[in-house]
Amino acid sequence: QLQLVESGGGLVQPGGSLRLSCAASGFTLDSYVLGWLRQAPGKEREGVSCISRGVGIPFYAASVKGRFTISRDNAKNTLYLQMNSLKPEDTAVYYCAVADTCGSLVAGRSNFWGQGTQVTVSS
Repeated sequence: QLQLVESGGGLVQPGGSLRLSCAASGFTLDSYVLGWLRQAPGKEREGVSCISRGVGIPFYAASVKGRFTISRDNAKNTLYLQMNSLKPEDTAVYYCAVADTCGSLVAGRSNFWGQGTQVTVSS
């Protein structure tokens, strides 16, 4: 069965950094693209970033481009999101997710996602 388990969230000051991890199991990496969604209180879920199958081309929402970096370790079946220069607007629950295409995932659509990890950016 497909499982996605996020970790690494927490409280950080504006301008700080966090690295999120996602332990994936129950599927092969060529079955789906992998990425991250987030949902802030009172807002709809939105796509954050995605990494393609194969060579792993990254895609980012405009709001995080240049600040966040997505990567994966195929040997460890682990997905990462390095978040730098964090802003209060980044406060949300972040979800590891799979989708058929990165276009879908960055648009906020996914086939499956994990339980989420809370990221709070505040002074």
